[in-house]
Formats: sequence, C-alpha cells, structure tokens
Amino acid sequence: MIEIALTFAFACFGIALLLTLYRVVTGPTSADRILALDTMVINVIALIILYGVYQGVAVYFEAAMLIAMVGFVSTVAYCRFILRGDIIE
Repeated sequence: MIEIALTFAFACFGIALLLTLYRVVTGPTSADRILALDTMVINVIALIILYGVYQGVAVYFEAAMLIAMVGFVSTVAYCRFILRGDIIE
C-alpha cells in the first residue's frame, strides 16, 4: 500500500516541478521567477524525502536539510540582487 502512495506522490511532485519550470521560463516578472525557483527547491526537497522513505535510508533526510538551507540562502541572495543590484554591501 505504501508503494502506491509513494508512486502517486512522486507523480504529483514531478508534475509540480514541470509546472513551476514553466513558470520560471514564462514568468511575467522577476518576482514570479524567484517564487517559482523557491517552489522548485521545495518540490525537490519533497522528492528527496520521498525517495528516502522509499529506500528506507535516513541520509536522504540530511541531504534534504542541506538543500533547504542552500535554497533559502540563494532565494534571499537573488532577491537582494534584484532589489539592490548588489548582494554584499
């Protein structure tokens, strides 16, 4: 039963990744593109955690935490670059 739920979740998050990729490419503003990239990071984190549950290995959860931290920092840096034109003051 868990295999069916994991397969469904993989499909849902895969479709979500494709839709957010479409928003990154065709976003009308740069804010939409930044938000779509942040959403893609969240979807990738979900896929990594699902794969960890599927494999039964705990190291994927640690990898998901690292990707979450890098995704947050990169989103903040990209927003600061868009707003101010410079990341480091």
